[in-house]
Amino acid sequence: MLTSDRLARLGSGVFDRNDRRKAAYGRSSACAQRPLIDLSLGSTDLLPPPAALQAMASVLTEPASASYCLHAGTEPFRQAAAAWCQKRFGVSVDADSEVLLLVGSQEGTAHLPLAVLNPGDSALILDPSYPSHRGGLELADAAIETLPLCAERQWAPDFDALSAAQWDRLRLMVLGFPHNPTACTGEQAWLDAAMHRCDRHDLVLAHDNPYVDLALEGEAPSLLRCPQWRERGIEFFSLSKGWCLGGFRLAFAVGAAPLIAALRELKGVVDFNQCRALQQGAITALDQHPDWPARLLPVYRERRDRTRQALAAFGWSIPEPSMALYLWMPVPEWAHARGWRDEQLAAELLEHCGVALTPGSGFGEAGTGWLRLALVRPTEVLEQAATRLAPWWTQQH
Repeated sequence: MLTSDRLARLGSGVFDRNDRRKAAYGRSSACAQRPLIDLSLGSTDLLPPPAALQAMASVLTEPASASYCLHAGTEPFRQAAAAWCQKRFGVSVDADSEVLLLVGSQEGTAHLPLAVLNPGDSALILDPSYPSHRGGLELADAAIETLPLCAERQWAPDFDALSAAQWDRLRLMVLGFPHNPTACTGEQAWLDAAMHRCDRHDLVLAHDNPYVDLALEGEAPSLLRCPQWRERGIEFFSLSKGWCLGGFRLAFAVGAAPLIAALRELKGVVDFNQCRALQQGAITALDQHPDWPARLLPVYRERRDRTRQALAAFGWSIPEPSMALYLWMPVPEWAHARGWRDEQLAAELLEHCGVALTPGSGFGEAGTGWLRLALVRPTEVLEQAATRLAPWWTQQH
């Protein structure tokens, strides 16, 4: 046997399966008639701050940018991240011991379990949740507990659903609000309640927060507002969404010094850091354009509202999300009647309409029966996608 049981548990991943389907569609004759409209990834078409790109370009030709960057070389970025935390949350953060540069927040959420869990330790994730949350636990050979979220509770986690014995077994809880994929902003009280449980039962609380500045309604929660974060908390932030720098893989963790030290030690074995040129772009984005995400909100609000209207016009009723970037779309009853799960419906929509969405089951069992649409194209393209879906949808009844 050439591959591990661990790899088999990980599975292919929803984005990889979608990638294969999209590639096959691109080779088909149908693509010539209906070019692919890819709404399956949260990779925005909106532009990052020009000053950030200019800063990258100005440093890129310096010899140091072509060199490996170890932790000491990330000090300017860590200082900028700490200053952003002070401005954003009013929280003083030690750039040396409480901040760590990451190659995307996925790296942090996937590697953290390796740094804090022993094989067989129990950890809790939301269901549905971003795939790297489960993936990191699988890689660490953890015993995975799930906390299902449901529309009836407006996606609020029910911490009372776990018994005291289950809480006592846990060593790590991973949350993420604003929430991907449901596009629920969430509430600070949910994190406060989670931290209370973690404090009572002695476990680590990790909070994945790349959408912190993309709440369309309300204020996004943050672990840094919980007083105990310095004792047992770690929060992951990203420039991918709010600053439109997804392809540059720039993110950072802020957390309790022992957790940051543990994750830094792991990183020291498995990878280096982003080059200085990319870090300089991130520094510029955080320092000079902390308001950039707020500039995007009117664009996403219009996209949300007009896309929902276009879908409702032919009968697909979509709950209104409170977070930018996604619609969380229930599989219609006629598809259920045909025995189509979300992944089958996504495949049919791609084949017959040339529109790529993400199956909700790729985010966990509780995501079964949902599809995720990313609002990552201009409004007219999103409405064009709905126009394509309408006649095919009508034919299915």
